[in-house]
Amino acid sequence: MGTNNIVLVHGLWMTPLSWEYWAHHYTERGYCVYAPSWPGMERDVRALRREPQSYAHVGIRQIVDRYEQLVLELESPPILIGHCIGGLVVQALLDRGLGACGVAIASAPVKGVWTLPCSTLRVITPQLINPRNNHRAVPLTPAQFHYAFMHTASPEESFRMFQRYAVPGADHVLFQAELANFNPFAETTVNVRRNNRAPLLLVAGAQDHVIPPRIVRANRKLYRHSSAITEYREFADRTHFIIGQSGWQEVANYSLDWARDQELIVEREQKRIARQVRMLQDRTRQVA
Repeated sequence: MGTNNIVLVHGLWMTPLSWEYWAHHYTERGYCVYAPSWPGMERDVRALRREPQSYAHVGIRQIVDRYEQLVLELESPPILIGHCIGGLVVQALLDRGLGACGVAIASAPVKGVWTLPCSTLRVITPQLINPRNNHRAVPLTPAQFHYAFMHTASPEESFRMFQRYAVPGADHVLFQAELANFNPFAETTVNVRRNNRAPLLLVAGAQDHVIPPRIVRANRKLYRHSSAITEYREFADRTHFIIGQSGWQEVANYSLDWARDQELIVEREQKRIARQVRMLQDRTRQVA
């Protein structure tokens, strides 16, 4: 039997509310869905906008530790699904030996990806070069949100999504992710050669300005020396808000169906190994 648990990990400039459609969709299909917030973000969107300093100092390791604690408390390893920085968290959790399988959607890259397209620079540069010191929670303007998350939608629709979901983003997390290749002790480091981790699916949106497909493909390429399952799927006409824009159901269903397929493959392999062990034991007894 496969797991009945799903853990959703939100991304930068967002809260668990960004998963509301997916959480309801998966709950209706009979799953136990968990969508906790990052440390310090245990409040609603309006409160976080008023007082964002409660999570300004949060780092990637703290975020991964928070989700690791939740996963270890569950009775069975969950399906892990993350968006943006949440996708990076999913990769880190798999590297720690957690989860039945992982889906990283428009994932921030692990250390080792050097690709940095112009569209990505346009989004992150205002955060990285701000003259004030870091450890701040910096909001996006409605125009920045439109370019980064929903540039294929009308400005009116984008603004509605901005009002519902957007919160200031912890720039410490952004620094850690974007400058990881210059830090020998980067918290985004993952053992990409590990062979005994759970399967991983990397999902990209073809129209994503923040994490374009070339970044996701470069992230997947890092795993080329691992025998663990690592697959890539790209969705046409999808922006960075692939989890909430029109057509999100296709992505949600594909992610879950893929995860279920991986569980079946693992179960079949486990049964095959068990049969071989029994046959070997029977032959040993016969010889004896």
